[in-house]
Amino acid sequence: MVPFRTLSIIIPVYNEARTIHQILDVLRELELVNNIGKEIILVDDCSSDDSATVIEAYAARYPALGLRLLRHRVNQGKGAALHTGIREATGEYVIIQDADLEYDPEEYNLLIRPILRGMADVVFGSRFMGGRPHRILFFWHSIGNGLLTFLSNMVTDLNLTDMETCYKLFRRDLIQGLQLEEKRFGFEPEVTAKIARVPNVRIYEVGISYYGRTYAEGKKIGWRDGFRAIYCILKYGLLAR
Repeated sequence: MVPFRTLSIIIPVYNEARTIHQILDVLRELELVNNIGKEIILVDDCSSDDSATVIEAYAARYPALGLRLLRHRVNQGKGAALHTGIREATGEYVIIQDADLEYDPEEYNLLIRPILRGMADVVFGSRFMGGRPHRILFFWHSIGNGLLTFLSNMVTDLNLTDMETCYKLFRRDLIQGLQLEEKRFGFEPEVTAKIARVPNVRIYEVGISYYGRTYAEGKKIGWRDGFRAIYCILKYGLLAR
């Protein structure tokens, strides 16, 4: 068994006041295998709503949960919020969690298993493999995800099925050792390209569920972010060699 006492959960937050309690309720009840502890770090990226106030009230109501709230004075983007959270993490492993419920934290244990067996340093949760629930939404988004994963695999020589997934579990020393630059949704292709170049890194992928949101329900990523992802794949996958 590998040393694994605490999982750092990084949650970027932007205008999630209405629903942030839902993900926190799930995390509060979540039990990880082997009694692994939880370090929950929320990074409020200068929300224009009451997200920070809601989180502070929740932390006061459940002090045993030990929530940590970090705040940006100006809006910088999801990637920048992740940089802040990753930098402050202290657990042996780090996972990314969106503030909504598109992904199910109960499935952290699926990603943890290859770690505990001493087989993996990094685990991606794929929405496109296995027989778990997957909400049917946008055709062109699925085509876009497939294209971005294909292009990423070409430059990294990995065979991932879902590069753009939120659920990525990293050994903390590896993720903190990367010089990450992308401040918006370019985080995913950048971190994938850079982690793939770590000598002898062992990357696994497991199937997970996906409960996607529509734009009316709060989804934020758009077509411009897709073009930025292509740029990041080329920049960090080809030009950085």
